[in-house]
Amino acid sequence: MAGFRSLARQVRDPRCDLALRRYSLRKCLERFAPYGHRATWDHLCARAGFDPEDRSVDPVRLVAALEELEEARAVWLAYEVEFAERRRKEKHDGLRRPGSVDDWHRLTWGGFGVAWCDDPRVHPREPLAEVLRRLIAALEREPGSVCPVCRGERLMWRYDLDHEPSAGPVCTDCGILVPRPVLTPEALADARRTRLPVSA
Repeated sequence: MAGFRSLARQVRDPRCDLALRRYSLRKCLERFAPYGHRATWDHLCARAGFDPEDRSVDPVRLVAALEELEEARAVWLAYEVEFAERRRKEKHDGLRRPGSVDDWHRLTWGGFGVAWCDDPRVHPREPLAEVLRRLIAALEREPGSVCPVCRGERLMWRYDLDHEPSAGPVCTDCGILVPRPVLTPEALADARRTRLPVSA
């Protein structure tokens, strides 16, 4: 099974036919997809300027989408290195019980679904790397009451998400499942009182 970097080389390789280059970009999302596979694909297509169903994408646009994905992946991998180092130090210092951020991080190891978007057509518009930087910054400071990505105040509790956890606060502005550790208990309680209907 090809890794992310091997697939990225295929996307860039002008000797590969266009269908393989597009397929390789899609396969990259099996290794790293911050919004989930479908929402991340929709995001990359919108940002690079091609239709998600387009089978003959301009190679320049494919590479632009790949570059955005690679930049975001670099941001996330750097965070994971820092996270692992912090946990090693905490264990060395005798702190064996992980906190709520650690529990959340365990579910997103590798970067899949870090900013899960259950509806693949509703996701942040900013570059992926910027979204991840905002999310990481929120994980490293005291909990707040708004979405860490778009600063949206309308958080609604949603059940039956196609993700783990399968329920949680969803930002109605940018569509992400907001990580619980970045929200205060009051913000979580407010979101629970406002529930989104279960999708059909």
